Amino acid sequence: MKASKLTIALFTLITLTVGFSTVTLASEEPKKAGTTELKFIGNLNNSPVFELSLLNSTEDELAVTFRDDAGNIVYTNTFKGSGINKKFLLKSDGFENTGLNVTVKSAKSNTTEVYAIKTNNTYVEETEVNKVK
Repeated sequence: MKASKLTIALFTLITLTVGFSTVTLASEEPKKAGTTELKFIGNLNNSPVFELSLLNSTEDELAVTFRDDAGNIVYTNTFKGSGINKKFLLKSDGFENTGLNVTVKSAKSNTTEVYAIKTNNTYVEETEVNKVK
């Protein structure tokens, strides 16, 4: 039941398919064709949002799969094209106590890249004492 709850909560891993162009700085090294980059870009309504950049320079078919720590497939999709950016919103229900692995497999070059997503929650309490007079 926990796996199905996680599956429902996560995907509702709403795939935001709006692509945004990225700004390349002159000091950045050029990216290799066929590589990917997954980064955390913030929270939306207390749910983490990740951006997956598929930096392939030629037409390719890329399979993206999200799996929980138990190995259950939470989300899978195939994207065709080059230079694709996809955003994923992970509903936080059930996600905070487990991790995810993201696998990106290229059909053309037969390469696989795997990312691990872990969430750490910390509680910080600060007490400050100031002299008033």
